[in-house]
Amino acid sequence: MSLISFQKLCKTFDDGTPALEGIDLEVDQGELLAIVGPSGCGKTTLLRILAGLDNPTSGNITISGKNLDSIEPKNRDLSMVFQNYALFPHLSVFENMAFGLQAQKRPKHEIQSAVEQVAKRLDLLELIGRKPAQISGGQRQRVALGRLLVRNPSIRLLDEPLSNLDAHLRSSMRRELALLHQENPCTTLFVTHDQVEAMTLGQRICVMKNGQISQVGTPTEIYDSPDNQFVAQFFGSPPINLFRGEIVDGSHSTPSFRWNDQSISLPPNLSPPLTGKICLGLRPEHLIPIPTGQTKKQQDWSVQLERIENLGDAQIFHLSDHSSCLNLRTNREQNFPPGQITIRPSWEKALWFDHDSGNRL
Repeated sequence: MSLISFQKLCKTFDDGTPALEGIDLEVDQGELLAIVGPSGCGKTTLLRILAGLDNPTSGNITISGKNLDSIEPKNRDLSMVFQNYALFPHLSVFENMAFGLQAQKRPKHEIQSAVEQVAKRLDLLELIGRKPAQISGGQRQRVALGRLLVRNPSIRLLDEPLSNLDAHLRSSMRRELALLHQENPCTTLFVTHDQVEAMTLGQRICVMKNGQISQVGTPTEIYDSPDNQFVAQFFGSPPINLFRGEIVDGSHSTPSFRWNDQSISLPPNLSPPLTGKICLGLRPEHLIPIPTGQTKKQQDWSVQLERIENLGDAQIFHLSDHSSCLNLRTNREQNFPPGQITIRPSWEKALWFDHDSGNRL
């Protein structure tokens, strides 16, 4: 059952810049939806319209079937965490976190208990008497998040809440947010430009580009079955390898894929989507380095190993094939000296895209 429904939502700024173009999106009750995309794609604008901070140019939003136009922002039972904290500088950490409950005129003992419980969880208990200017940026971000958690609205809007935290704290807060949502599954829209945050926190992911939705799906669907090249390139580290070329039908022999000055045969059991111009996508983990001495197959090709990045649990091979650069990800037990090596695609994992539109075939 959808709690929030965006229907043909459009937003154009006063200078004529389009921010949202025909957004159709359903957010389920209790769902954590990650909204991801590059800067300027409309992620924050979508949240601000839902919160009542901006007005749409056209289209509708409903909450529990009720049109948002008929609900005052103060009555929407939602709360938002901003990227720039938006804390009251003259109030203490405790007063900032308690603000929502105080506005609702809740009993003092209830406010005290709620604030202390959240402050302890976010490691802020020793800071509740300080002002925002007396704490670090990461601590301010946690105070802003704590203010939302203390109020505990039915809809949570998070606009890049972890962007100002260091890597270790960001990982810790991701885990904390996931646990909090598991314990209290409020409907949550989590805006981020970080693919790791989107993949690890989102039960579903909405990928946006230029004010439009490129794809909505589970993390597995987004990664394994991207609708287009943009989605495929946005997720994955290192990014997917793309080869623009063509499939040549061998008639009496197996078809081959050709790009630039390279050509490799496709395996007999592979049915290519079409012949002619096409784009092949292979993720770094779907390229296999072949040990020296192993028999080379028709589907293998030789590349130059330029350098190796050791990540501890894995290695990234930076390769070149005289016409393009590509990346390969493998386990750290694979030992290859710099120089020419042979690689083999995992063809069952290959992604094929239309050469012109970029849509997956």
